[in-house]
Amino acid sequence: MNLRLSVSRSHAGSQTRAPLRVPNGTALACTLALEAEAQQAGYRTIAGIDEVGRGALCGPVLAAAVVLAEATDVDGVNDSKQLTAKRRELLSERIRRTSRAWAVGSADAREVDLLGIVAATHEAMRRAVAGLGLSPDLLLVDGFAVAGLPLPQWPIIKGDARSCSIAAASIVAKVSRDALMRDLDATYPGYGLARNKGYGSQMHRDALGRLGLSPIHRRSFCRQLPLFAAERAPRDACPPPKDELR
Repeated sequence: MNLRLSVSRSHAGSQTRAPLRVPNGTALACTLALEAEAQQAGYRTIAGIDEVGRGALCGPVLAAAVVLAEATDVDGVNDSKQLTAKRRELLSERIRRTSRAWAVGSADAREVDLLGIVAATHEAMRRAVAGLGLSPDLLLVDGFAVAGLPLPQWPIIKGDARSCSIAAASIVAKVSRDALMRDLDATYPGYGLARNKGYGSQMHRDALGRLGLSPIHRRSFCRQLPLFAAERAPRDACPPPKDELR
C-alpha cells in the first residue's frame, strides 16, 4: 500500500483545526484517509508527529516527525503500542529507509523539570520538525496542537491509531527512545532502564529507594512518589545545580 504525497494545487487555508475526536462506537483503523483528505485540500508535504516518554520517571521525552513518500509501504504500520518490539524495529527501519524525510527531537529530564512536561513535549516536537530538512505545509499531530509551530496543524485524538503518518512517527519515536534507554541503562545501572524504559515499574521504584535519583531522573515526577514523602527520603545521588533551581 503506497501513498502519493505530491499534488499540484497550493494548500487551502492555514489555520489549525480543532482536535479531531473519535465518535462513540467507532472502530479505530490506521489508514491513509486523513492524508488523502489533506491532499484534496491541496497540502503537498504532510508530516505526522508523535511523542513517547511523557509519563516516564527518567530519561527524555522524545518526538518523531515523518513525511511519508510515494514509495513508502505502510502495510502493518499501526500505533506503536499495538506492535511487538521486533515488529517495531522492522517497521522503523523500513520507514527510515523509504520515507521522504524523518527526524527525532527530544527534551531531557532537566528541561522537563524546568518547563513542565507539556512544554517540554512541545519543544521535542518542534525540534523534530526542525530536523526534517524540509518544510511541511501540514502537520498531522497525535492529540493536540503543538504550541510555537507556525504551520497548519490537524490535531487528531488517538491519531497514532488512525493516521499512517502519525503511526509511522510513533514507531520511529518508540524505537529511538527504547534504544537510548538501553544505552542509559549501561551508564546508570541498577534501575532496570533497559527493561522498564524509565517508567515507574515496581523494580524501578525499589531501585530509587536504594540508589536515590540519578542525573537523568525527573525530579518533578519522582518527588511525587510516596517513597520521597517519607521522613527519611532516599538521598539524592546528584542534586541539580543551584542555578537550575532559580
